[in-house]
Amino acid sequence: MAKRKDKQGPGGASPRQAPTGQAPPRPSSPRPASPGAVSPRAASPRTTTPSRNVLYLPLVLTGVIGVLAFLPRVQDNARLTLSFWGAVAVLLVWLAVLAARLKQRGEGREFTILLRQQHYIQACVQLSIYAYWGWYWRPVYEYAGLFLAQLAFAYAFDMLLAWSRRATYTLGFGPFPIVFSTNLFIWFKDDWFYLQFLMLAVGFLGKELVRWEREGRRVHIFNPSAFTLGLFSLVLIATGTTNLTWGPEIASTLTLAPHIYAYLFAVGLVCLYFFSITLVTGAAAAVLFGGSALYSAITGVPYFIDSDIPAAVFLGLHLLVTDPSTSPRTPPGKLVFGVLYGLGVLALYGMLGSAGVPTHYDKLLCVPLLNLSIRGIDAMVAKLKASGAWQGLRLEWAFSRPNLAYMALWVPFFLIMTAQGRTDGRHTGDSLPFWQEACEEGRATACERLLRLEATYCADASAWACNELGLAYTEGRLAAADAELATGYFSRACELRFQAACMNLLAGEGGNRSDPRVLDLRLLTREGGLNRMDDSEPEIYARACEHGWQFACNRVARSL
Repeated sequence: MAKRKDKQGPGGASPRQAPTGQAPPRPSSPRPASPGAVSPRAASPRTTTPSRNVLYLPLVLTGVIGVLAFLPRVQDNARLTLSFWGAVAVLLVWLAVLAARLKQRGEGREFTILLRQQHYIQACVQLSIYAYWGWYWRPVYEYAGLFLAQLAFAYAFDMLLAWSRRATYTLGFGPFPIVFSTNLFIWFKDDWFYLQFLMLAVGFLGKELVRWEREGRRVHIFNPSAFTLGLFSLVLIATGTTNLTWGPEIASTLTLAPHIYAYLFAVGLVCLYFFSITLVTGAAAAVLFGGSALYSAITGVPYFIDSDIPAAVFLGLHLLVTDPSTSPRTPPGKLVFGVLYGLGVLALYGMLGSAGVPTHYDKLLCVPLLNLSIRGIDAMVAKLKASGAWQGLRLEWAFSRPNLAYMALWVPFFLIMTAQGRTDGRHTGDSLPFWQEACEEGRATACERLLRLEATYCADASAWACNELGLAYTEGRLAAADAELATGYFSRACELRFQAACMNLLAGEGGNRSDPRVLDLRLLTREGGLNRMDDSEPEIYARACEHGWQFACNRVARSL
């Protein structure tokens, strides 16, 4: 039987026929948007001709990872180099298997090019945060080569995963916000960087494989970055291996950028406007601010150590929990979703702190659970709308406002919080004398937090803080007595030339205290920001007086 000879494309598939075993492509018809859904505002999708030549793109991206493996930072660390070449090997093997399968079946693969607004706008906002934050914490800029490697890996992995399951891959900016969002909260240290690639792989697998029916469509359940962040957070907590990551440093160094709350608020407005998620962010922020204020009124100490809402949590309110694809679409549902996130963070912060677990996981663990609750929230909202109480309270009127109306409430709410010093201003918890006094008065968790703050300052080379820790573990008042720990802290302080610590070390017992030196005060008065290295001595003492250091106030008074 004679075979028809069609002109073949360069990859072996006919440009005029669908690949073997597949139905010819059908013209797509626009799907009506769900109420409250994000309008993509993108050019009409374009689909390429099926061909095996498309496999050259993941091959090139794999090559990019190989090239980046020769960066000095990568070459200087043998385990980091192995992480890069391990990622290259996995992608090449997968690519070879897929190419062989397609050749055997005589099939090609294709791109559908679609630039979704939610992807490229989120990516631009996230990139601006990296740029601003990195200006004040340079490890962000030094991480650029590793960022590029993750982006190349994400695109190559996502393509191979899609083409292993179907004929078409949707090419756009989708991997950008996933990579950027993941890295805004957890980086694995260089020795363990292969786990960063694994995190991204798990995120894309969750997006591709873990799906359900929602509003008549088969969609992914979890926000991809939140899914993998939540899962890896659980593993790190269970194994006690937070030290493998820069997670705590990421959470704490955001405040090194001045006016970080105002900056996150400003760039967050872009997402709130385009994706109509103001109710999620606003409701969560209101719960967090309100919960912090209530706790402080009852106990006399802040709920979060040095803020009403940590900067990293404030970031999560705008760029983690608000993914429009995995959050409710109706205004009442968004309000409930935001309230639950705020309550979840408050509960997790308390639980993690009580268990002695790093508290920066609070904003990550509850997002996947909230994603799972979406259908339940939608069903609850539908039932409420059908009730007589809904009509009697005229709630439909309140929730029928456009997103701009909710933004008009969120903006003054944030400005009021700022005016009250609840965001970028000096906070009660910034003052170490406040925590000393609160501990002496036996207020809730005050002594534990005082020790935690002193440990942070000691790690940053405050000799006074190291000596205070040594005394705490010698006297056994604030924590269980531990002679070995006390000796270690006294030794650290003595190395930093703090005379009282050297006397404690020689005597083998505590009792010698001294006021912080100027160098110590440059650390102790930084208020979550940069160390005050450029301030003059009079400025430092004046600032210390404002923080409640009485000896500094006396010195200021004598100089007048």
